[in-house]
Amino acid sequence: MHKPFTYRKFLQYFLQGVLVLAPVAITLYALYWVYDKVDSILRPVVHIPGIGFIIIIAAVIFVGWVSSFFVMGRVLSIFDGLMEKTPGIKLIYGFIKDFFEAFAGDKKKFTISVLANIDDNDVWRVGFVTQEDMSHFELTGYVAVYVPMAYSVAGNVYIIPRSRIRKITTITPAQAMKFAVSGGVTDMEEEQP
Repeated sequence: MHKPFTYRKFLQYFLQGVLVLAPVAITLYALYWVYDKVDSILRPVVHIPGIGFIIIIAAVIFVGWVSSFFVMGRVLSIFDGLMEKTPGIKLIYGFIKDFFEAFAGDKKKFTISVLANIDDNDVWRVGFVTQEDMSHFELTGYVAVYVPMAYSVAGNVYIIPRSRIRKITTITPAQAMKFAVSGGVTDMEEEQP
């Protein structure tokens, strides 16, 4: 005998549908938003949808390719030095450059994932060692640890004794970052390579 269809079942199916569709819809919207913003940069000049996006992505790839050559690398390092010495600009430029280099490039900073005991109790936080030597703060035996916040790119930097960190060796730094930013809901078994 069939149970009658109730409002509780209706609500359950609705919530299940939201759980399935929300991540897909939000991801697609984020991709569309990035595409639209990049494409709109050349929209006053190029009136064909999508061409502006293709031109800008190709230009970024071209700059990356050209900058890999020695002569262009020297020109870019001169430009970089000029930007870092210009008052006012150096603060903004230096911050943005360091931020991007922390995630990509040859100078990645988030490569050492650790469990950090910030409050000297049995509570551990997932973090990343960003500075191994804190002697410029007159602290010997201390390290700087960046602890990301869940569902955000923000985080906090803590300077703590080296004895209160444990290196994470069972997962990659990328998996540790995903775990921390997801609020700990990432299934680590699924994340194993």
